Amino acid sequence: MAKVLVEPTTQAEISAASLDRLYRENCRRHPHTKVEIINGRIVVREVPTREHARIVFRLLLQLIPFITERGWENLQDVNLFLHPQLDRYRPDLLIAKPTARMWNPENIWGSDTLLVVEVVSPSSGEDDHGHKPRNCALAGVPLYLVIDTFKGVARLMSDPGEKGYQHLVEVTLGKPLTLPEPWDVTIDTAPLIEA
Repeated sequence: MAKVLVEPTTQAEISAASLDRLYRENCRRHPHTKVEIINGRIVVREVPTREHARIVFRLLLQLIPFITERGWENLQDVNLFLHPQLDRYRPDLLIAKPTARMWNPENIWGSDTLLVVEVVSPSSGEDDHGHKPRNCALAGVPLYLVIDTFKGVARLMSDPGEKGYQHLVEVTLGKPLTLPEPWDVTIDTAPLIEA
């Protein structure tokens, strides 16, 4: 179950600097959990379940040959840096080139990623489908993939812009999903739903 530690407030009530300070404090206080700033609130999520980890692993198994061939990196424990004033996300899977810009050692610029993946957990659906893609698009994250076993779908968003992602492909889990350039690879989503 996610815990909201700071509710969204007006700028007069809490500045970006103090929110960032609270975020860093909670990262230190909860080192074995997933701490994020989402829509102006600090959220501490439970450690992913075994099934959650299996989904990420099964997706990664399909992507590893392409990542390795191109010399890209799988960055699972790096935060997604959107901009100083925006949220901080810790995606379930993040792929980038080794030359990607880092804001600091723990935060990669969203626009320098190649793929960001979120696997929906019982407490993250609204954030993974709504808040996160909106801000990822603003930050220029080129491909944002949501795997939702509760709804039985995989949603791939691309062509980021000021009004969000301009292109959405949604497939029922079990159907193939093609990642566009620079990937040019089709993912078999069937293994993502096997127990």
